[in-house]
Amino acid sequence: MAAPELGRGAPVPGRCAYFVERKKRFCKMIPAPGRRFCGEHGQQEEENDRKRIPCPLDPKHTVYEDQLQKHLQKCNSRAKPKPVYFVQDINAGLKDVAEIPEKEVPICSLSKEKLDNLIITLKKASTGLELHLKEQVLSHQALQEALNDPKNGESAFKHLKQQASILGNMEKLHLLGPGRCFVEFGAGRGKLSHWVDVALQNAENVQFLLVERATTRFKVDGKHKRRDSVFERLQVDIQHLCLNKVPILEKKKLPLVGIGKHLCGAATDLALRCLVESYTTCCDGESQEPAPKRSRTDKTEVASNNSADNESNKDDCKPVAGIVIALCCHHKCDWTHYVGREFFKSVGLGPVEFNYFQRMSSWATCGMRETTTKASTSDESEEQSNNMEEHEQTCSKTESGSDTLQGILTVEERKEIGHLCKLLIDHGRIEYLQQHGYKAALQYYTEPAVSLENVLLTAVPSLSLIREPTT
Repeated sequence: MAAPELGRGAPVPGRCAYFVERKKRFCKMIPAPGRRFCGEHGQQEEENDRKRIPCPLDPKHTVYEDQLQKHLQKCNSRAKPKPVYFVQDINAGLKDVAEIPEKEVPICSLSKEKLDNLIITLKKASTGLELHLKEQVLSHQALQEALNDPKNGESAFKHLKQQASILGNMEKLHLLGPGRCFVEFGAGRGKLSHWVDVALQNAENVQFLLVERATTRFKVDGKHKRRDSVFERLQVDIQHLCLNKVPILEKKKLPLVGIGKHLCGAATDLALRCLVESYTTCCDGESQEPAPKRSRTDKTEVASNNSADNESNKDDCKPVAGIVIALCCHHKCDWTHYVGREFFKSVGLGPVEFNYFQRMSSWATCGMRETTTKASTSDESEEQSNNMEEHEQTCSKTESGSDTLQGILTVEERKEIGHLCKLLIDHGRIEYLQQHGYKAALQYYTEPAVSLENVLLTAVPSLSLIREPTT
């Protein structure tokens, strides 16, 4: 309604006179000189006979019809040019839509017989898996000062402990060193890369690529103290990221170390495929001509030599030096992107079972997360949301949703089944990495009191010699 009504007061002088019903206030835009309404609400001007229409790029705002073409060229909602490293669905995985199952019914709607059969299938498929992971709760001296700082609250302390253990595990695998490019997937504010940079303060030729699809507030990019380290943000979905086309990697083909702290659900699978399959810059190159054909006797004479040379080249050309990713949010996994589909098929499972198991995985943290009802100021709420992991915000919704089965399964039973679902999904990722020539492992990297999502996935080229650090 354009004109102010009784009880609504009057618009602020110099501001638009249009009353926004949805917001229960007057528009705050500044109209042109001599006008009562801003450009957005100009159709309310009686003397204005120009027609305004919804913008075809974003109908939430309008534009003068006679200025549509000019507006489309500068509209903030127009399609922006894709970066050179954007390749549509390069890491998406499954292309055959016939394999993608239809929407499954909620687990709470399953009969007890159907649920029992699912649990029996889960336990059968998990037979032979290592159910008790090794504990690798480590630390790193780069974070000792911050860990001992009394100014850090409980939330910050928990994040620091996780970051310290991730760096400790990277050091154990000899992944912290010069001449490396660290790619942080789901970088968010970029704190994990920041601490890696601090740990490598004396190392040379170190680069960082921070991959994050969303714009991020309160980034720590400006806190990097080393002048010689190169930090670059790639605002792109991991699904479309081709590392081969990143200019800084084309210029300096350094070994990559893929890292991530709480890389939610399918993002982990996309990152693994991005590193293991998409990034293939070997020293042989992709344009290498096929070897000339040899006679049967020639093949016999040189077979052993060629085999040894090929194995040596594979070692030397491994583009990915290591992968260290803290896993979480298995309930957000997707069969389309999942890298362990072959493993699931090998144990008689398919997309239907996967969809049930990925939802049941949220039971691993069922009933264990405390909720705070205490009122907070706006500043406190903002700080708390910045420190809270995405999985902490989304997991509680899943846990309290319709897929919990109170009265049928106890909390402990749901917790055990949830952990088994997580383990099965993660084992598929391990087998995927092993099939691509990596030595992969799962371990607990922090205590449950610090984070309920406390499993770390690590992988290094299987033929490289990894020496244990001397004590």
